[in-house]
Amino acid sequence: MQRNVAGQHERTLPGNLKAPARRATLAAMKNTFVLVSSLALLGLGAGTAFAGGSEGAIGIGAEGQLSGLGGVSGNYDLGQFHVGGFLGFDDDPGDDNTNVFLGGRFYYHLHSAAMSDFSVGGSMGVGFIGGPADTDTTVVFIEPGFQIRAFVASNVALSFSGGLSLGVADADGVSVTGDVTGSAGVHYYFF
Repeated sequence: MQRNVAGQHERTLPGNLKAPARRATLAAMKNTFVLVSSLALLGLGAGTAFAGGSEGAIGIGAEGQLSGLGGVSGNYDLGQFHVGGFLGFDDDPGDDNTNVFLGGRFYYHLHSAAMSDFSVGGSMGVGFIGGPADTDTTVVFIEPGFQIRAFVASNVALSFSGGLSLGVADADGVSVTGDVTGSAGVHYYFF
């Protein structure tokens, strides 16, 4: 980590891209948990999902990209494949440090069992990283890879992803990384 002009720590993103450090606070984690729990409670009277074959199942939870971008997440399972997206927001105390993350993903189910599936596909995420005095950064990550979903209950899935993270920074050039890494997520499914 390095210190930037404003005295905040920076973190290195894949491809040696720099972004202000994100500090996880207990209050932010509580807010995310309350939001995800509230959305899950809305579906209590709904039907259940089954791995790789539940057409019309909607999942609400949290998931991140291999690059570290992520947030509150939604999935829509169409049986042979699932699509989804995420939205994240981070605003530490101080000026000019608001970060917004959004992205989408598509995974085709190559193999499905009663409580799990193995998929190939990928995701694309965009991060708008705030910085002091017109030093805002926009990062884009394209991530081809695979995903394994394990349904620990008929409507709760843990997901594990792996692949490549290709990083692009607007106006600063292109960086292609060969880092193989992984990420995880969780979703509650209902109709």
